[in-house]
Amino acid sequence: MSGLPGATTLTVVVPCYNSADYMRRCVDSLLAGGGPEVEILIVDDGSQDATPEIADEYEELYPGRVRAVHKHNGGHGSTINVGLEVARGRYFKVVDSDDWVDVAAFAELVATLRRFGTDDADVDMVLSNFVYEKEGRGTKRAVRYRRALPSGRVFGWDEVGRLRKTQYFLMHSIVYRTGLLREVELHLPEHTFYVDNIFAYMPLPAVRRMYYLDVDLYRYYIGRAGQSVSERVMISRLDQQLRVNRLMMEHVARTVPPEHPAYRYMTHYLEIVCAVSSTLLLRSGTDAALAAKEALWRGIREEDELLHRRLRRSALGQITNLPGRHGRRVTLAAYRAAQWRVGFN
Repeated sequence: MSGLPGATTLTVVVPCYNSADYMRRCVDSLLAGGGPEVEILIVDDGSQDATPEIADEYEELYPGRVRAVHKHNGGHGSTINVGLEVARGRYFKVVDSDDWVDVAAFAELVATLRRFGTDDADVDMVLSNFVYEKEGRGTKRAVRYRRALPSGRVFGWDEVGRLRKTQYFLMHSIVYRTGLLREVELHLPEHTFYVDNIFAYMPLPAVRRMYYLDVDLYRYYIGRAGQSVSERVMISRLDQQLRVNRLMMEHVARTVPPEHPAYRYMTHYLEIVCAVSSTLLLRSGTDAALAAKEALWRGIREEDELLHRRLRRSALGQITNLPGRHGRRVTLAAYRAAQWRVGFN
């Protein structure tokens, strides 16, 4: 049984691409908080620095606990795909190599997952809090779900309360049951950035049983030069942001009826992603970007009129679609205020 000592309770995939300068902090935190029932897969995505050697070093030092997987470069999504193919754990989590976990919180997570196996009570998704570790910012902001989710017990979508615009289930807050990901045949696009949104979104209609562990587990580091979530980089990769946005929209429009218990949350998440896409297009400010913004919303309307109406009439849908030059200035002012308050890039 999965809950017995020595069984693999959790697989953690650590995607690495030229991560030699910071990956040790990530892996060391996982080793310190986990034990022999936690499998750490360091997936080297064709790195050109010392990442492969560091991965092999960890595998040699911690046999049976760490596995190094080397592959040709395929992007973040491809590392998760490979990790899912070879994972031995009953549960599955991704921790990016420039992030890390709180050691005590991770130990509590593992103990919680172990109990699920012992009780033979499958939980499809476990949620926990994450903390923005903003470079140069003394005050750390945590995203918690205390008022929206029941804590310390199994629940379903009908018990998910109202989430604020800053509250949604990022990859950082999610642990999935490995079998569920395989049942839905999750396969992320390769050579595409921002697919962590797809990871956190596509499996949701299959999720039935959830559990909220109220600990500040994941430390989400932002502020490193050239990081994929920096505003400058995101604007340069708007085509990929829009591709992910479109895939998410098509998924809910084509496969999740409004009466599905996960639909309300999925439209909440999609509202936020559409707002990010729209605001970045406004920040770009070119005629082509403004045309792309119109095309984004037109495409939603053509795909699903009801979904478009829900998104367009939402708070973020309205503020990101204010008309005219003055409206765009108001939108960007609201964006800058949110950027300062939340601490994202």
